[in-house]
Amino acid sequence: MAETTVLRVEDLILYFRTTKGVVQAVDGVNLELGANQAIVIIGESGCGKTSMARAILRLLPRNVYRYSGKIFLDGTNVMELSEEEFRQQIRWARISMVPQAAMNALNPVLRVGDQVAEPAIVHKGLSRKEAMEQVIQMFQMVGVPEDFVTRYAFELSGGMRQRVAIAMALITAPELVILDEPTSALDVLTQANIMNMLKSIKWNLGVSYILITHDISTSSELADRVAVMYAGQIVETGDAWRFFESPLHPYSKKLMDSVPRLRTDMEPDFIVGQPPSLLSPPKGCRFAERCPDRFGRCDEDPPMLTRNGRQVRCWLYA
Repeated sequence: MAETTVLRVEDLILYFRTTKGVVQAVDGVNLELGANQAIVIIGESGCGKTSMARAILRLLPRNVYRYSGKIFLDGTNVMELSEEEFRQQIRWARISMVPQAAMNALNPVLRVGDQVAEPAIVHKGLSRKEAMEQVIQMFQMVGVPEDFVTRYAFELSGGMRQRVAIAMALITAPELVILDEPTSALDVLTQANIMNMLKSIKWNLGVSYILITHDISTSSELADRVAVMYAGQIVETGDAWRFFESPLHPYSKKLMDSVPRLRTDMEPDFIVGQPPSLLSPPKGCRFAERCPDRFGRCDEDPPMLTRNGRQVRCWLYA
């Protein structure tokens, strides 16, 4: 773990009220991220990865039932700030986000240069001319041609739209950028180019990343740490090299076994069954019904995270 902790999340909870009941989308998440580090959040669709990101940025829908916990940014608990203070001081000023599907995130009737300039005008107090100069510099950094400043989102390819969204997230020089599936729906070559660009920016600007993805092979290129999420909870965290070499939690092992390998003849495996409903999750281990190592205690008591350099929410390591 880096000496300087940029972000520390403690007991983060985000529940939604629906017509069928309360959905426990994020249930007691703990997370820590150091300066100039990238932590990758992996897990199946619907496990709460994006909800956790939105909880950190306080981008909440109207049907929130419960929202609590502590979020420390450079040692300050930003959960104690009012909504207006958080909007002015934190969101996009110190923590920004690259949303999934850049085409949906960009306004189709505004030029992309104007959209990237807006956060700099709002949060840094720059004039439009000064902001556009920074936009051109940022476009050069992310590999977007300067003349694209006057183009619209529908005139750009998927890869270029993603680079524009990344430029918008970086324009205010935030300490932390949340990347929500930044390479989804892109071809393999474009994915590789985007990941190489993100690595370069990480070292040149000293920014920290939270990378949300289900693409384990791509995420390994950027990760310093890994957190595995299942059914609204973090079930394993640790240094990336240790995790990819030897995952501990049964769910983590199954995830790694599902990835095709280039240098071995091992066939990809799959996880039987379905994740539990977050309307009424089981009282014991949430992975128990799908776990090959299940035993009696798994059904009765929720496992605790053991701490010995790595954290695993599993009774096998109690």
